[in-house]
Amino acid sequence: MNLTVAGTAMGAFVAFMSLQFGLWGFLVSLLFMAIGALLGRAAEGKLDLRGIFDAITGRRSSS
Repeated sequence: MNLTVAGTAMGAFVAFMSLQFGLWGFLVSLLFMAIGALLGRAAEGKLDLRGIFDAITGRRSSS
C-alpha cells in the first residue's frame, strides 16, 4: 500500500468519524490515530520511547 492510498483511507476514516459522531468523535479518532502511529513506529524500531520519556521528564536534554 503506498502513501497516497494510506492517506486517502485515513482521510475517509476521519471524515466518517466527524460526520457520524461530531467534533468529539473527530478529535478522539485523531488522538487514537496518533497513538497508533507512535506505537507502530516504536514497534518498527524507528522511535525510541525511552528517549522521549527521558526528554519529557528532564533527564536528558536535546542540546
